[in-house]
Amino acid sequence: MQSPADILKDIWTSAGGDVPALGCVRLSGEEPQLPSSFRVAIAGQTTIAAAGLAAAEIWRLRSGQTQDVSVDLRHAVAECRSERYLRVDDRPPPPAWDAIAGVYRTGDNRFVRCHTNFPHHRDAVCKVLACEAERDKVQAALMQWRGEDFETAAYAAGGVVALMRSYDEWSALPQARALAQLPLISIEKIGEAPPKPWPEGDRPLAGLRVLDLSRVIAGPVAGRTLAAHGADVLLVSGPELPAIDWLAIDTGRGKLTTFIELKGEAGRAQLRELLMDADIFSQGYRPRALAALGFSPEDAAKISPGIVYVTLSAYGHTGPWAERRGFDSLVQTTTGFNDAEGKAAGIDGPKELPAQMLDHATGYLMAFGAMMAKMRQVREGGSWHVRVSLAQTGRWLWNLGRLDGGLNTPDLTGEAVHAAFIESMPSGFGMLKAVRHAALLSATPARWSRPAMPLGSHPAQWPSRS
Repeated sequence: MQSPADILKDIWTSAGGDVPALGCVRLSGEEPQLPSSFRVAIAGQTTIAAAGLAAAEIWRLRSGQTQDVSVDLRHAVAECRSERYLRVDDRPPPPAWDAIAGVYRTGDNRFVRCHTNFPHHRDAVCKVLACEAERDKVQAALMQWRGEDFETAAYAAGGVVALMRSYDEWSALPQARALAQLPLISIEKIGEAPPKPWPEGDRPLAGLRVLDLSRVIAGPVAGRTLAAHGADVLLVSGPELPAIDWLAIDTGRGKLTTFIELKGEAGRAQLRELLMDADIFSQGYRPRALAALGFSPEDAAKISPGIVYVTLSAYGHTGPWAERRGFDSLVQTTTGFNDAEGKAAGIDGPKELPAQMLDHATGYLMAFGAMMAKMRQVREGGSWHVRVSLAQTGRWLWNLGRLDGGLNTPDLTGEAVHAAFIESMPSGFGMLKAVRHAALLSATPARWSRPAMPLGSHPAQWPSRS
């Protein structure tokens, strides 16, 4: 199996990073850290380290100063489960899942997973099944369905569900074959523009402006990471959009947050004005949703020449599932992880990974890709498009290999995390206790200079550049 250093080297060089820069990175800790047969801890450590190294390299380009980057494996694992350890005025998180979310058997003795944390996704499942939103009634209704037929029908109705597949079943699908042709991170030039010089500032990303149009975990983690290195991150949401409050608090650290109603022309004009002065546009909307509103990558490059546009998808940007919505838990289910973990544990049915690692690792890869593309923009000009997907991150994690006996590892306890990796900070919700950023930079320590605030707390404008 590859060492963590070699895994990081592959991530770094695949995006155009120079090998000598890797000499400043120290990765500490021994796997496994979590009960899993997969190398989930290493996935967290190396993606966090890649983003930290990109920030350090930007600082070297801006200031001429090199610095050390270190990432402890256990700290990385804690950050990749940060939503579990967040406390607001010492209160723990509420239940993470809707009452009917989770795994069910179907009539052909398969398993399906329903993701119903957003009301419209729950309503779609209940509409297809013609039942009330009660767990036993959903289960009874699903006994009348073949698993794959339900998956197809639920997606057609606007729901998000996944049939549990083995890795071999997934690998035989056209979508898996499409992903196999793609890199872990795609960085492509999409337009001509002059280089935009680095602004003044005392941190790697100081003065850079990031529009964050994302929800749940992966995209928001990317914005949180960019904010940790000094970027001005403006989270754009809408008053009607459903949100998971606890996640929004955890990933809102360091960000400004505003409401813009993109269905109206006035709101779209507001976003265009913000985009004109942005450096990075990071989005996790359903494929083509923003394009329909005039904010495709190509549109953004015309509105703001020199933009770095970052796209997150569930299953990749090519193949028959390119339009399919999805979340970490569903991608784990359909690409073989839940089946493999269940078999490794000797149980009849799915077993989840011990972290939303596809989400978290993809978030750090988004931030990494954005920084690598920004370095190219400053060096050679152009507008750039960065693309990542949960399923491609999953393919990468699978290919890191398996750990014999990994499922016997004791889980990381909240007490251990709170003793070692937590910081306290005020917020618009009360006093937060939350996991510090795991990438330690010796000259420009990561920190969040803005408190987490309720969605929509700020005007739709950029702060002045210092």
